[in-house]
Amino acid sequence: MLRTEGLGACYGLFQALFDVSIHVGPSEVVALIGSNGAGKSTLFRSIVGSVRVDPHSVRLNDVPIGGDSERRLLNRGIVMVPEGRRLFPSLSVLENLQLAARNGRQGQWTIARLFDELAVLRPLSKRPATSLSGGQQQLVAVGRALVANPSYLLCDEVSLGLSPLAVTDVYALLRKARAGGTSIVLVEHNVNRALSESDRFYCMQKGRVVLEGNSGTADRAQVAQAYFGV
Repeated sequence: MLRTEGLGACYGLFQALFDVSIHVGPSEVVALIGSNGAGKSTLFRSIVGSVRVDPHSVRLNDVPIGGDSERRLLNRGIVMVPEGRRLFPSLSVLENLQLAARNGRQGQWTIARLFDELAVLRPLSKRPATSLSGGQQQLVAVGRALVANPSYLLCDEVSLGLSPLAVTDVYALLRKARAGGTSIVLVEHNVNRALSESDRFYCMQKGRVVLEGNSGTADRAQVAQAYFGV
């Protein structure tokens, strides 16, 4: 299980997170919901080691991992798909995937399997990754994370700015990852989509968790109130 316990995070003198406690179980999809500036991306960066935090505030199977390097956390099976994708523009689609596969773990997600699942990418494999459409780039970004064979996949705004068809493709791939045993933490600006794709949710506001519950039985009005801070 991946969990945070009383997590606080700062950028210099500015405190961005306050006493954040969440947990994600095996093969579970958890949604983080909140407006811009709520602290969702900072929470992700704290988990993957981009923001320094107290070691005991992030735990994987009860082992303190807060503040570990991104490389060590990758080896532990925690991988993030960042907002904006951040593909390497100087590398082809295939090279982006090969780099992730070399630095990740061995497992069921290979580049060959990814191309089998995403036939649209196979003929594009030699093209520069950033020359593709937004939807295709997002598939590469999610695929790049998957070939590292994560146990926990953190997805930051994977549908932002995509066409409805591209969003459908991205979430179909995430469902396949979940079916294979990968746990997913999902930041999604579309609240209805976030709730429909997840088992549980946490609403964040100004760096704090203000509401949590089961997605299937969530009171949409209550979630909207927590989202907007009313």
